[in-house]
Amino acid sequence: MNEHDIAEGFASTFAGLNWDAQRLSIYAKTATDVERALQSGKRTLEDFKALISPAAEPYLEQIAQQSAFLTRQRFGHTLGMYLPLYLSNLCANVCSYCGFSMDNRIKRKTLTLDEVEAECRAIKTMGFDSILLVTGEHETKVGMDYFRQVLPVVKRYFSYLAMEVQPLQSHDYAELKALGLDAVMVYQETYHPVTYARHHLRGKKADFGYRLQTPDRLARAGIDKIGLGALIGLEDWRTDSLYVAAHLEYLERHYWQSRYSISFPRLRPCAGNTEIKSIMEDKHLVQLICAYRLFNPSVELSLSTRESPWLRDNLLPLGVTALSAASSTQPGGYANPEPALEQFSISDERSVVEVAKTVKQAGFEVVWKDWDRRYSGV
Repeated sequence: MNEHDIAEGFASTFAGLNWDAQRLSIYAKTATDVERALQSGKRTLEDFKALISPAAEPYLEQIAQQSAFLTRQRFGHTLGMYLPLYLSNLCANVCSYCGFSMDNRIKRKTLTLDEVEAECRAIKTMGFDSILLVTGEHETKVGMDYFRQVLPVVKRYFSYLAMEVQPLQSHDYAELKALGLDAVMVYQETYHPVTYARHHLRGKKADFGYRLQTPDRLARAGIDKIGLGALIGLEDWRTDSLYVAAHLEYLERHYWQSRYSISFPRLRPCAGNTEIKSIMEDKHLVQLICAYRLFNPSVELSLSTRESPWLRDNLLPLGVTALSAASSTQPGGYANPEPALEQFSISDERSVVEVAKTVKQAGFEVVWKDWDRRYSGV
């Protein structure tokens, strides 16, 4: 029996949650529930429901003030900077919302080791020391054999190395950790199985349960940081966000040795496109970020260049702890920025210098390095 066959970990907790019941519970929250959540010392999932509910919208200013206070208390006046490095747009999945989807007729490219090194050199000149490696999900051509070659190259340039690739087994993660891997981002996209199946039509990513158990496998492998999130727009954003919070609560209770981060990717235009079922307004994104901070003062909250410069700048004091800047979502986009298909279009196209200047003008120190293994005795 392999890990895929074992119904354990968060999967067992997930089985006890009913989507429709949870959704109704969120929308039934009242002003009294919101006020109770605001006054609570240690907030529960019920409090989180209240904070993301429609009933909480008139209290957004109070929620934001508490969020800003808790963030400064835990993280000080610092904001981490990272950059995604896209290694390949090869993908063996068919997903309705992604420009890399296998059914899109595009030119496919996987970086050679020389091209990876060129990208690293270009990124290093921008000041970054924390990198996120991203690929499409193609385990035969962009799988462990490829990662074994790439990680030692990248690790020569950057102190902190994260990956966002196809889900792997625990022993694979343990091997990559030995090669320098520090963090893995794995987003469930949506926690609604029927909707998930509607958008993931072919490939290994169509296996909802295998993806759901990935953070458990990561934690068992001793990965330093695990990133969670849902793709906002595929389903009701409030309910999906509640499931992310429940997932986080489970992981912190069972795998306290790892750190955790949450991202809030809103659907952006891409080749193929997909219908957005749940529209999240900017004020709702503010509400969600602040609600996560009130629910969990220590979780890291990351904001990508999907969002507009104006919104990113205004969110800086409220709860965010990490930003990307000057991102390219195509393989080879830093050393040779020729027009090509991106995974999705970005909104904040400012340079690293411009973003860093804005961060400093807002009263924050820019942190280029997430962490160093020497500090943890690894």
